[in-house]
Amino acid sequence: MTRVDYYNDPNAPKANSIAVAVSAFIQDDKGRILMIRRTDNDLYSIPGGQLELGETLAEAAVREVHEETGIECEVTGVIGLYSDPKHVIAYDDGEVRQEFSICFRARPTDGFPKTSSESKEVVWADMENLHNLRIHPSISLRIKHALQDSEAYFT
Repeated sequence: MTRVDYYNDPNAPKANSIAVAVSAFIQDDKGRILMIRRTDNDLYSIPGGQLELGETLAEAAVREVHEETGIECEVTGVIGLYSDPKHVIAYDDGEVRQEFSICFRARPTDGFPKTSSESKEVVWADMENLHNLRIHPSISLRIKHALQDSEAYFT
């Protein structure tokens, strides 16, 4: 399935659904950020995905990180709550989802980077090289908030 992220785009399609999603900002002991290159839109992102029935938000974040990157992690805090109706995600099956995502801070505990059906590349990105990666503005915002290390952000 492919997706197109629209952000502050007056020509974006109207949302017809909403789903709970999670993401995780993880840095290693060298300060590098765990990033994936998504298979559905070819953009770099912090790992994340949709909450499944029967799991907590933190469990969803841990599961998604492991599924997409091969890295085990532990959630240590909340970076922000993101629900901007100006950010919609259009899927090729006709679903157009309004963003609703909780971004967690986490720390790596085990594992080795490996790709999945959702990630064509897994990298520990150096801070000074982030500008060389194609990152959606909504993910850049999460990274910015994570690096500010202030109270949880919300929209």
